[in-house]
Amino acid sequence: MDARFRALAFSLLIASAWPAAPAFAQSATPKAEAPKLPPKLSRADRRNNIDFLLGALKVAPDAEAAKAIEQRIWSLWMVSKSDTANLLMTRVKAAIDGKDNELAIRLLSAIVEIRPDYIEAWNRRATLYYMQKDYYRAMADIRQVLAREPRHFGALAGMGLILQDTGDDKHALEVYRRALEVNPYLPRIPDLVKTLTEKVEGRGI
Repeated sequence: MDARFRALAFSLLIASAWPAAPAFAQSATPKAEAPKLPPKLSRADRRNNIDFLLGALKVAPDAEAAKAIEQRIWSLWMVSKSDTANLLMTRVKAAIDGKDNELAIRLLSAIVEIRPDYIEAWNRRATLYYMQKDYYRAMADIRQVLAREPRHFGALAGMGLILQDTGDDKHALEVYRRALEVNPYLPRIPDLVKTLTEKVEGRGI
């Protein structure tokens, strides 16, 4: 599987989350209106919701059901308990839409400074570093995500793509499989697993 295909897989993983984020719903409303965020949850309620949804995702009966569950998970991951962080994330999206990735990185760096527990800021910055082929920084940010949420299937898939790009096919395969254990309906990743299984473990008899 070539690097172009892996880059497409990475971009699809990331792009799928933006529409699901309630913080960005204001793009369809007049600028004067404040973004409509979901009710703030306590840490325990948020964790319980994510635990429930990740469990449901793992046993989803089909891709359509999985997509609906995945969007709800992304919506919880995307919204911070900090209004400032949420506002900055709307500006991150605007910067990315405007192809100003350097500005997006600076904004994300500001977010992780004020809310280091906000995993999606780390994940988004990792994505941008990956697009710049700055694998060292991308991997460092992904590790920050997984230290806080080991079941973050987007970060796991991203780690696999970086490992594969840097020639570590064996560990890439392991990480892809971990990602699919959490979310069996990840786009493109099953194809990468099939290719790497043949490459690393050989074809079955």
